[in-house]
Amino acid sequence: MRLSTRVAITVGAVVPLLVAVSGWVLVDLVARDLHAQADQRLKERAHSVAVAARGLLRASSRDRPRAEQAHQRQLFTSALDVGIRLQGPETSVQDGPQPDASVRLPSATGKPVSVTSRGQTWRVLAQHVTGARPSVQGTLWLFSPDSASQAQIQLVRRRVVTVALLAAPVSAGLAWALAARAARPLRRLQQRTSGLDPHTSTARLEHTPTRITEVDDLARSVQTFLTRYDEQATRAAEALATARSFSAAASHELRTPLTSMQTNLDILDAFQDIDPRDRAETVEDLRRGHARLLGLLVMLRTLAQGDLVEADAFTSVDLADLAEASVSELRRTHPDAEVGLVSAAALTVHGWQPGLGSLLDNLLSNALAHGRSADGRTVITVTLRAAGDIGAPTAVLTVDDQGPGVPPQQRDSVFERFHRRSESPGSGLGLTLVAQQADLHHAHVRVLDGPGGRGARFEITFPLARPNHGNRTVQHRNWLSDTSRRRQDSHKERP
Repeated sequence: MRLSTRVAITVGAVVPLLVAVSGWVLVDLVARDLHAQADQRLKERAHSVAVAARGLLRASSRDRPRAEQAHQRQLFTSALDVGIRLQGPETSVQDGPQPDASVRLPSATGKPVSVTSRGQTWRVLAQHVTGARPSVQGTLWLFSPDSASQAQIQLVRRRVVTVALLAAPVSAGLAWALAARAARPLRRLQQRTSGLDPHTSTARLEHTPTRITEVDDLARSVQTFLTRYDEQATRAAEALATARSFSAAASHELRTPLTSMQTNLDILDAFQDIDPRDRAETVEDLRRGHARLLGLLVMLRTLAQGDLVEADAFTSVDLADLAEASVSELRRTHPDAEVGLVSAAALTVHGWQPGLGSLLDNLLSNALAHGRSADGRTVITVTLRAAGDIGAPTAVLTVDDQGPGVPPQQRDSVFERFHRRSESPGSGLGLTLVAQQADLHHAHVRVLDGPGGRGARFEITFPLARPNHGNRTVQHRNWLSDTSRRRQDSHKERP
C-alpha cells in the first residue's frame, strides 16, 4: 500500500472522530448555555411572581375572598409564559404548563433543576414565600418547558453528525492529494535507486538536496551503504588477489628449496654407508633449506597481512619505544653484535604497530646479515631523531652498518620481491616488507652510503601524528604480485 493511501485512510478515520468528539463537546456547551438562559429567565420571573404569591397567601390567611381572587389574578398575570404552582397553609393554586401532580418536585434550593414528566423535560425553580406574619408562608414552583432547548440541541447533534460524515471523504481526498505531493521526492528517490545494481553497474546515486529532512537522510543512508558496499567489494577483491598472489609466490619460490631438500633426502636414503662428513654436510643443507622455507613462509604471511591491513588497526605508536624493543631483542639473540641506539623521546606516529615492528626487525636483520665489516665485526647503529618544521614535523629513522654497502645502481632493486644476493641467507622479502610498511605509513625510504662512506645506511622519514591528521587513508597495494615493482617509486626517494 502506498504511503499516500495510508495517510488518506488514517486521516479519513481520524478527522471524523475528532469532529464527533468536538461536536459532543459543542452539544454539551450549547445545552449548558440554553439551560443557563432558561434558568436566568425563571429567576427573573420569580421575583415578580413571589410578590403576587405573598399577597395571595396574606389574603388567604385573613379569609378575604375578594382580595384573594384579586391577588390570584395578579399572580397568574405575572407568571405569563411560565407555569406556577403555589402551596400554602390555606390555599393551593396552579396555572400554566407544568408537569403532572404525581411528579415529585424539588425543595426550595434557589437553583433550577430538571424533572421529567411523560417524556418531557422541565426546568423547575422552587422558592420559599414568607410574609411578616407567621401564617403567611408557602412554597412557589415555577416551570419552564425544556422542549425548545432539546430541539436546538438535537439540531446541533444532527449537524455535527452530518459534518463528521462529510469530513471523512473530503479529508481523505485532501490528505491523499497532499501526501502524494509531499511523497513525490521520495518516489523520485525510489526510481533513481531502483536502477542501481552494484553487481552490474558502477553508477551510483546522485542526489540533489530536497530540503525534506527524511528524504535527504534516506538518500545519504543509501549513498553510505553503496560506498561501504564498494569498499567491502574492493577489500574482498584485494583479499582474493592477495590469496592468489600468495599461492603463486609460495608455489614458485618453494619449488627450488623443496627440490633441493628432496635431492638430499634421496642421497641419505640411497647411500646408507655415506661418509660421516658428507652425511653431516647433507644434513646441514637440509637444515638451511628448512630454515629458508620457514623464513619464506613467515615473510609471505607478513606481506599478506600488510596488504590487507584495515584503517581502524592504526593507532598512536611511539617510535622510540618500538626501536628500543627491537634493539633489545637483537642484543639478546645476537650478543656478539655491537648494536647502538641513539633515540629522541616522544616521537609518535599514527601507524600499525605490528607492521612498524616488522619494519624495524627486518632492517636490523638485513644489517646483521650484510653489515659485517672486513675484520669480522658486526656494528649496527640505530638513530631516531626529529626533523621537519612546525607545519610538517617528521621523524627520521636510520640504520647504519659497516658492511660492503649497496652500489648506487642496485639501491632500487633491493626492495624488489625475492631480490637477494647469492650468498644471502634470507628469503629476499625482508626489504620488500620494509618498503611495503613505509608505503602504508606514508613514509619515504632511501638507501645511502654509511657514515664516512663505509657500509650502508637505510633512512626512513615518517610524518608525525598530529591531532587533526590522526586518521590517514590506508592505500592497499598488492606487494605479493609482480605489479608491486611498478609502484615502488611512491615510497622511495633517490639520494
